[in-house]
Amino acid sequence: MKKIYSIALMSVVVAFSGCTKESASNSKESTLSPKEAQAIAKEAYIYGLPMVLNYKTMYNYVIDEKSPEYKGDFNYMACDARVYTPEDKAIVTPNSDTPYCMGWLDLRAEPLVLSIPEIEKDRFYEVQLVDLFTHNYAYVSTIANGNVPGKYLLTGPDWKGKIPESIKEVIPSETQLVFSIIRTQLFNPDDLKNVKALQEAYTLEPLSSYLRRETPSSVPLPDFPQWKEGEQFTVSALMYMDFMLTLVKTPKEEQALMSRFARIGLGTEAKFDISSFSPQVQKAIKKGVKEGFAEIEAFLAKHSSDPLSSAKIFGTRAFLGKSAKENYKLDDFYILRAEAAHIGLYGNSGKEAIYPSYIVDNKGAPFDASKNNYTLTFKKGEFPPVTAFWSLTMYDGKTQLLIANPLNRYLLNSPMMDQFVVAEDGSLTLYIQNESPGKELEANWLPAPNEHFYAVLRLYGPEEEALEGKWVNPPLVKVSLDK
Repeated sequence: MKKIYSIALMSVVVAFSGCTKESASNSKESTLSPKEAQAIAKEAYIYGLPMVLNYKTMYNYVIDEKSPEYKGDFNYMACDARVYTPEDKAIVTPNSDTPYCMGWLDLRAEPLVLSIPEIEKDRFYEVQLVDLFTHNYAYVSTIANGNVPGKYLLTGPDWKGKIPESIKEVIPSETQLVFSIIRTQLFNPDDLKNVKALQEAYTLEPLSSYLRRETPSSVPLPDFPQWKEGEQFTVSALMYMDFMLTLVKTPKEEQALMSRFARIGLGTEAKFDISSFSPQVQKAIKKGVKEGFAEIEAFLAKHSSDPLSSAKIFGTRAFLGKSAKENYKLDDFYILRAEAAHIGLYGNSGKEAIYPSYIVDNKGAPFDASKNNYTLTFKKGEFPPVTAFWSLTMYDGKTQLLIANPLNRYLLNSPMMDQFVVAEDGSLTLYIQNESPGKELEANWLPAPNEHFYAVLRLYGPEEEALEGKWVNPPLVKVSLDK
């Protein structure tokens, strides 16, 4: 981990800029029926789940010092020259190809200067910037900028100031708190020292320090509610959503929606308290939350076979609005955003990476390595078309985390091509199963749990034929076990 200019907190309480809580007197009306409460709760859960899961990460990374996932304070960047393992549990469907630097950034007091060092031409890197809504609002990366050094000014939504001449680009955020993920490609285990050197060369510095000027008064943080794992799937999720609404400025186009949510106590001056409603309305709100989650799951099942799904559900606010209309004929993008957060929080936007996924078979059943072996074959000349690299990663079907296995192997990727056993016709068959296919084929084995699983094929720097659907990922072919 490396320290990056932590901003000290003051004891004086200052409210977040842009807080849009409505008056408590307008938050609930006596005319609220159980049917209406149920409908609003369902709508609010779909809208708010991404913010809730984002809060989970923030709480574990920078709030709860006892959390095994704790990284440090705000504006403290944690860099680990290692890959993710089954012990990493804060983020579902984690990537284990690119060692991470991660940090939550507080842009309220002043902007931060991000410096990118010189990076080898063939190495993929990216800085992904995610706001509190979970929108990928900006990138600094191999794909977006090329592997050239530069300095970037990260600002909050209300900052207005003089831009130093040395700054290559100003990157404003819609929210004052931002999650930053820096991925650096690892070629092989011997490459870790090189990745570590690059991680040390990424720097993040308050603008005042960069300009060698007096540090402005810092802004204290609010009281964060304690995170309890599992509550993201219950009515308690609305409590976390209610808190997150205090940290953002609601866009003008969503003001009517916020007024509707206020009918069940969300976004008001008072904290969300389900016990303040009648037993009938409480029951209706809880039912609405369950219906919201069920709708997210149903949307996922309906579109899980789409190899370009990830390219349609991760991106900026503007992109998601456009994608909802053009790809799904929807008037809003909230179900897209919820699905993205549920199956792959912090997934990349399409131009950076796409994620063809293997979640259910052609009959809609989960893949099950306790009953079947599976193979995935790339024919000669039909490998994933990328400008960077590709990988196939295995996940537990229940926990959505990486799988412990005898080889400590969580993925197979293109940098391993020299190790794979390639057929005489130039094709490559990967073996996805619980037990080894034998020593002679073990290089091609991706260990699966002895139960349900899913797998994700990642294409970093996908070429146009992949983005346009001209290249389609091959299927997982079932091979029944004799038991």
